[in-house]
Amino acid sequence: MAFGGFNDNQQPAPMSDINVTPMVDVMLVLLVIFIITAPLFTHAIKLDLPAASAAAAPEKPDTVTLSIDAKGAVFWDNGAAAIDMPELNSRLAAAAQKKPQPEIQLRADKSTRYEVIAQVMAAAQGSGLSRLGFVTDPKDTATGKQDGKR
Repeated sequence: MAFGGFNDNQQPAPMSDINVTPMVDVMLVLLVIFIITAPLFTHAIKLDLPAASAAAAPEKPDTVTLSIDAKGAVFWDNGAAAIDMPELNSRLAAAAQKKPQPEIQLRADKSTRYEVIAQVMAAAQGSGLSRLGFVTDPKDTATGKQDGKR
């Protein structure tokens, strides 16, 4: 017999060849299943969608940075020269006329007198600017140390 049998005493050891026929049969069945089902995954429903017009996305407003040093000098957009209060009022009034209005960011030194910060805030409000924010330096709350970014 070419394939061996149960009463074959000529080969005392068990057969060590791997029979791959069942594995090939299973793989061919899976291949056929995937070939049949693959076009179903790409099937799309054809729709005639209505057209609609939407308003344009609003512009992102500009940002004006007002820096105040420890002596109370005010700097416009990180400029090199300090500006006085009449100059600040005129620049704030010009910024209030822009559409959309810019956002004012106050960067004050921690030893700056509150009086100067209050004057700058009052000047911005008097000019008609409504978006005002304070910029701080983040610290690790557990240790009180700065996060090392400089």
